[in-house]
Amino acid sequence: MNKKDGPSKRNTSRSGSARPGSSKPKPAMAKRAQGPKKPKPAVASVAAAKPERKPNQAPKRAKSPDEMRLNKYISNSGVCSRRDADIYIQSGNVKVNGVPVTEMGFLVKPGDVVNFDGVELTPERKEYILLNKPKNFTTALDEGQENRNVLELLRGATTAKIAAVGRMDKNTTGLLLFTNDTDMIRKFSLPNQKSSKIYQVSLDKNLKFEDLESISSGVALDGHRLFVEEISYIEKEPKTEIGLKLRTSNVKVVRSIFENFDYNVLKIDRVSFAGLTKKNLPRGNWRFLTEQEIINLKNM
Repeated sequence: MNKKDGPSKRNTSRSGSARPGSSKPKPAMAKRAQGPKKPKPAVASVAAAKPERKPNQAPKRAKSPDEMRLNKYISNSGVCSRRDADIYIQSGNVKVNGVPVTEMGFLVKPGDVVNFDGVELTPERKEYILLNKPKNFTTALDEGQENRNVLELLRGATTAKIAAVGRMDKNTTGLLLFTNDTDMIRKFSLPNQKSSKIYQVSLDKNLKFEDLESISSGVALDGHRLFVEEISYIEKEPKTEIGLKLRTSNVKVVRSIFENFDYNVLKIDRVSFAGLTKKNLPRGNWRFLTEQEIINLKNM
């Protein structure tokens, strides 16, 4: 080495941004403090305990085609509705094969003997008959010999103990439904039931248009407001012939509507009852309802 040359200069330049000791590994970060682990919710066991059976509730099991619920059995016998039958069952007034039964949903098998309040019951098959009633027949049973009862027109139709749904006097004609289904009789006798009936009413004089409009807006009878669905003159007929649509099956209400406006009602003919019509049913004739018609009535 040449002595003139001074001692070698130290390399003081730093390469880029590298810092002394940057190649050393960084210390690991301290782990966060963690609280105690939350216990996992217990998984419900597949074989969970069955809910306790409510009092007076029969154990559920598959119903055979030849079995029938006790309340339906009682209702079919005609003594009361299913709802009322439930009350009698809960109160212990019903026996099956001599044993009191208080369980809801109890199934009766063929051959079982059912006693209702001490009387043995015989269930009947439900019958539904539609009659196009003529004049001079009444639904009342206490009007004497001068007025014939409508049941005379159904003689031979069935052996079941049937009754008319609603009442109809001797001068009123048209559709009248008969059945031994007490639930249906009760349903269509309620004042707030939803099925519509259509009547053709004959008056002693022309119905004024202003009276027609007044009736269409509703009529107050005995302090109660009666809703009228529809009222109109019958096409190609005198204005004494009126079509009236409302929900009541009480024919007396129809008569009262017009008498309230000083009209005398000469004739009332019910041409439609809860969707049933007089099509192919001449006056004085009857027919059994179809299965679909029965379903429609039950679903109303």
